[in-house]
Amino acid sequence: MKNKVLLSIMGLLLVSLGIMMSITNGKRVQIEQVRKEVSQVTKTQKNVSTQIDNLKTTYNANDAKAKSKLLEFAKTYYTFSSQSDYDKRFSKVSDILNLSSEQQNQLFDSGLDATGGSRIDNLGLISQYQTATGYTSDLDNQTIESLATVVVKTSGTGQKAINQTVLLHGWFNIRTQKLTSLKINNTHY
Repeated sequence: MKNKVLLSIMGLLLVSLGIMMSITNGKRVQIEQVRKEVSQVTKTQKNVSTQIDNLKTTYNANDAKAKSKLLEFAKTYYTFSSQSDYDKRFSKVSDILNLSSEQQNQLFDSGLDATGGSRIDNLGLISQYQTATGYTSDLDNQTIESLATVVVKTSGTGQKAINQTVLLHGWFNIRTQKLTSLKINNTHY
């Protein structure tokens, strides 16, 4: 009888041990599955983070370009001391502009007065870019909006040189890498 009881207890222990091992193995499989899923989520998160970083880098690079192109335009547009300098402004910045013909003609007029004489030379007009501070706005439809406050020193024959502040507003297309539209002191060109 003792042997039967011992054998029964041993059998129950073995069955219990088998059941516990079966449960433990099931939990191990579940734990391994969870680990795999966590690993997959971590990899996906790293990929998404890398893509976001790449977008930020691209946007920041284009943001800096938009600002630098607008400031390059300002420096060239507002620097002249003769009719010859005045006439050369467009050729110096034409590679960074993609303006309509109308905008281009309004921005880069001939500098001649009604009689066909040079306003620049006749009045001794001089314009010298001094400094500028550029800002950029959000990207919208492949276009970055840029603003610059530009300080320009101007003078004419018999006039004392004065500093003027100009608000320059430009739109930079990130595909063409060119300024596509400009406003100066809120006048659209």
